[in-house]
Amino acid sequence: MTTPGGSAAARASSLANTGPVRKYGCVELPLTPPLQPMLAKAAPAVPTQPDGEEPVWSYEPKWDGFRAIAFRDGDEVVLSSRSGKDLGRYFPEMIAAVRAELPVRCVLDGELVVPREVDGRTRLDWEALSERIHPAESRVSLLAEQTPSQLIGFDMLALGDDDLTKRPFGERRDILLDHVGGGPSCHVTTATTDAGLAEEWFHAFEGAGLDGVVAKKLAGHYLPNKREMIKVKHARTADCVVIGYRPHKSQPGIGSMLLGLYDGDELHMIGGASAFTAAKRIEMLELLQPYREGEDVVYDGEASRWSAGKDRQWVPLRPELVVEVAYDQMEGDRLRHAARFLRWRPDREAHECTYEQLEVPVRYDLSDVLAGED
Repeated sequence: MTTPGGSAAARASSLANTGPVRKYGCVELPLTPPLQPMLAKAAPAVPTQPDGEEPVWSYEPKWDGFRAIAFRDGDEVVLSSRSGKDLGRYFPEMIAAVRAELPVRCVLDGELVVPREVDGRTRLDWEALSERIHPAESRVSLLAEQTPSQLIGFDMLALGDDDLTKRPFGERRDILLDHVGGGPSCHVTTATTDAGLAEEWFHAFEGAGLDGVVAKKLAGHYLPNKREMIKVKHARTADCVVIGYRPHKSQPGIGSMLLGLYDGDELHMIGGASAFTAAKRIEMLELLQPYREGEDVVYDGEASRWSAGKDRQWVPLRPELVVEVAYDQMEGDRLRHAARFLRWRPDREAHECTYEQLEVPVRYDLSDVLAGED
């Protein structure tokens, strides 16, 4: 049975701890960094267009990478994260790509991604992207060659001396299409006003590594740090074996329940579920105790640079209990994010909890999700 270690999500969250926000006094554009991007609020379904009227919404795939605003003023290029941190230090190849492929003076909102080929098709690789956040300059340089990034543009915020944020999104989208695309590293996401097609994308494009659909008002202005867009993300359920738990660090009860799935006869750790109330944590601990492999049996989690110095110990359980959990996406053979506990499944046997129950998305190539590319 595999053991848990540092997650890709933990590496991504380290962006919040990469030092102070850099000052960019040399960038002379209508908009200057740091600039907080416009955000999205979650919805259960893709919003529909009004009957018999002009379209209100523009739909596009939800890219699964690092949000980045690119500022270019001649040779000066800044890649700013959602929180205003400097992404350029981790993606030096993208600094060069922006100089080569974007307008001489512009501000573009987009997503940094790392694509890779799988079974003859190109899809996004979250693990490779998250590994790019590394403190060692030598490692950064090596990964820039081995797993180069791409920038997917979905909004043009400034061009030349013009601040475009007060213009309707439909106009900004047209400007974006006129000035970006055709190069090897900077692209424009595909988009549509057809709600039915957007619904198809929601299911189909996950095969390219995307995780939902975003809807934007065609007449909407760009409002930094405001949740003016709509996002619809994938959500699924799975029956999993409870293979262990981590005690909570600051209160009685469990901190997280560790989950597994069978691949043939081998039981693999896939991640955990952790969103419990204080009362539920205690209740879970009492319920799980009879299934411990031994009173003194404790495992150590896999070491990683992201978990160095942290207590990664967990308590193994006999693989007998089955739970149903909600999850959004798999990354390889593990959960991309923590799952949410739904209910116990006493009607299920542990050996029935296999990878085969997981929905296998239609395989799409990344080029199918870019505007104007075959």
